[in-house]
Amino acid sequence: MPPADTDPRLLRAFLAVADELHFTRAAARLFVAQQALSRDIRRLERELGAELFVRTTRQVALTPDGERLLPYARRVLDAHTELAGAFSGAPARPLLVDLNSDGATAARVLGRARELVPECELMARFESGLTWAAAEILAGRLDASFGRAAGLARAVRAGLSTHPVRYEPMALMLPLSHPLAERETVALAELSGETVYAGAGNERTREWTDLAASLFAEWDIAMAPPVPLAVGVAEFQRVMEKGGHPVLAVVDFPPLPGTVLRPLVDPVPLSPVSLVWRKGLRHPGVDALRNATDQLALAEGWLDLPSGAWLPESDLSLMRNRS
Repeated sequence: MPPADTDPRLLRAFLAVADELHFTRAAARLFVAQQALSRDIRRLERELGAELFVRTTRQVALTPDGERLLPYARRVLDAHTELAGAFSGAPARPLLVDLNSDGATAARVLGRARELVPECELMARFESGLTWAAAEILAGRLDASFGRAAGLARAVRAGLSTHPVRYEPMALMLPLSHPLAERETVALAELSGETVYAGAGNERTREWTDLAASLFAEWDIAMAPPVPLAVGVAEFQRVMEKGGHPVLAVVDFPPLPGTVLRPLVDPVPLSPVSLVWRKGLRHPGVDALRNATDQLALAEGWLDLPSGAWLPESDLSLMRNRS
């Protein structure tokens, strides 16, 4: 039977290794020697009577017991953070979180996180594009964002921590006049020879356009040419109507007037969404965001892979191995 008074230091060691999946990086994050970190993990495993990590010479991975412990450990440490904050005399500074767009997966995570830490101020931003947001995070002008982390440059990703949120099915936004608008779903093969807009030319969303390019190449879909950068829903709708092309989106993307959103199938292409923040950042809001993603992913199967789904191996690897 596990002890009722597990040392929070052991749980912090566990979470650091679970986030980094690398003992050297986790030790550096905690400012402790790697030997001390390994000792704490072994002690926690003895106390719980469970193996938490599978260790090889090449990688570290969570065991099923480690995955099971993860949300509990976060909740315990969140409570410790709240307790410390309650007597610190100074609330944590506001956390700036870019959601890319309103009403989608990231907005739901933020809403749940606000419920978990009502005493914290989590401020939403809607700038669009993880490529842009990652640079802002590293510059200290933004704290966290969401999107396809595998699409970031390796040097940029080295300064960030990531936490998998969801494999989000892709969809197609179609004008009502388009022949495919009458379908309930659209098979990828039906788009062969079609021209689809996926943000080409927008440097803020390069990670999304790169993912689309990989998908389009396999099904002979043409990439629509760049259009002027549109800020706001009304401007985006106007520019899209002028171009007349279907738009690659995700199933939870808010539909625009005069359009319909149709899921893509055969196979289901996935957009991998991760929570991203600056390495070493400690803030109760970040802990709440991670806890919120774990709760929603577990409740709604966000990290369950559909059978035969499409996703590049590099994305799948990063989603399975937190960096």
